[in-house]
Amino acid sequence: MFPYKDDNPTNTYPFVTIGLIGLNILVFLLQLMSDVDGKRIVYAYGAIPHNIVSFESTQPIHPLLTLFTSMFMHGGVFHILGNMLYLWIFGNNIEDRLGHFRFILFYLFCGIAAALSHTMVAADSGVPMIGASGAVSGVLGAYILLFPMARIHTIIFLGFFVQSVQIPALIVIGFWAIIQIVNGLITQGMPNQGGIAWFAHAGGFLAGLISIKLWQPRRFNTW
Repeated sequence: MFPYKDDNPTNTYPFVTIGLIGLNILVFLLQLMSDVDGKRIVYAYGAIPHNIVSFESTQPIHPLLTLFTSMFMHGGVFHILGNMLYLWIFGNNIEDRLGHFRFILFYLFCGIAAALSHTMVAADSGVPMIGASGAVSGVLGAYILLFPMARIHTIIFLGFFVQSVQIPALIVIGFWAIIQIVNGLITQGMPNQGGIAWFAHAGGFLAGLISIKLWQPRRFNTW
């Protein structure tokens, strides 16, 4: 399944969502244009679990600061395009519900929660984690709770046939969440091999799902 838009209108302009997308793209372009080797940049500003746990690091900034810097860096074109597409589809509705300032804090909170979740299961790893995936996963967690029946325009690939259908967010995001958890369990115990930080996705998703009601303005809390 490949979602590309939703039918969930908003009442406010998504300044923060667009700003976050722009900032991520800008940082990625700076990575590409830098004279420094790309791997060195990732190791300098990515979130390295061992460094975060031990505070022992040769990185140019404190390991805890990499919890922030890492979520604005990406490892390739498809990495950033996928993250920014999901942020564009789902971020505007969460920003509309929370308000611009609350949404910034919520986004950063989910990104940090994601990095710490990965750190918990790979505390000895010296491989840096980068990407907005954890923060965006938090947005997905919030979306599935607040707008479970919102219609998501999704491309379905059936062999040689390609079909665009509208599917409830509960199914689209729920299917995505199951993939993250299953893959995380399968790859647990292989923290130093790199690849996708599945538990960061799962941790960010759960952070958004569990905490979104606390972030909402009081008028929306009906529990």
